[in-house]
Amino acid sequence: MNKLFLFLKGMAMGAADVVPGVSGGTIAFITGIYEELIESINRINLQALKTLRKEGFAAAWKYINGWFFVPLFLGIGVSIISLAKGISWLLENQPVLLWSFFFGLVFASIYFVGKQVKQWSFPPIVAFLLGAAIAYMITILPASGSNDALWYLFLSGSIAICAMILPGISGSFILVLLGSYSTVLNAIHERDFAIIAVVGAGAIIGLLSFARVLKLMFAKYHDLTIALLSGFLLGSLNKIWPWKRVDEIMIKHAGEPKEEIVPLVEQAVLPADFCSPIIEGSQVVGQNATDPQLVPAIGLALLGALLILLLEKLGATNKSKA
Repeated sequence: MNKLFLFLKGMAMGAADVVPGVSGGTIAFITGIYEELIESINRINLQALKTLRKEGFAAAWKYINGWFFVPLFLGIGVSIISLAKGISWLLENQPVLLWSFFFGLVFASIYFVGKQVKQWSFPPIVAFLLGAAIAYMITILPASGSNDALWYLFLSGSIAICAMILPGISGSFILVLLGSYSTVLNAIHERDFAIIAVVGAGAIIGLLSFARVLKLMFAKYHDLTIALLSGFLLGSLNKIWPWKRVDEIMIKHAGEPKEEIVPLVEQAVLPADFCSPIIEGSQVVGQNATDPQLVPAIGLALLGALLILLLEKLGATNKSKA
């Protein structure tokens, strides 16, 4: 049963990671497996190889907590492969409703992550505000142009995975900033295993390196680290605010069947001011008032918050049984 729960948590993490703005690390934290995930990743080291050589596979597998990884990463993989196309469709056709759901999810996460701080003294408050400022500044950076070079995709994977395991900062969003998101998503759709392998290799290198930094931070500066991560969540809300006005765009693959309009500069607006861009050529020349879908958006935001509450209770239940 524990392995089934790990698989389902992995699926939830994978679903979050597909969306550029939501972090799978948030789901890991809320469901109570975040620190075990970081600790287990850190066990993939030279000591694991020594154990494998001297004591055999079974001992090495136990050392790295292998049966924790299998259902978790299987769930992440199944979710990404099965949901990538659906998420892409929702982002294109129902962006307000999709962002509303994830806004509620991340907003509720701030409280549940923040309550892990044992004492909210002055240093954690400063760390919280610093994390919020850093995440907010990241969300207002313009997206980069596409670069399909393999070395760049390797680098993108290694940077994105660092964000992916941080609550609040989305690895998918980092891929958007780097201009690699559509390339990676298309590779998943089209089963382009060469690109998937290159990005995956970069992700493995980045994950093994960054996990050691996180382990050190949790061991020496637990409250400051949690406060910083809570701030990341708060600052990231700007990215997933459902109602945006697009001021500048970029046309990718112009004139081709897969021509893609990529927002470069967006501005969060109130639902009453929600609009869609009027595009001529590659320029935004005006705005059309658009239905903000306020009632279903609020309902989905509440549903996202409720889901986080349920995940947190599930995580607390599993901790009490452990």
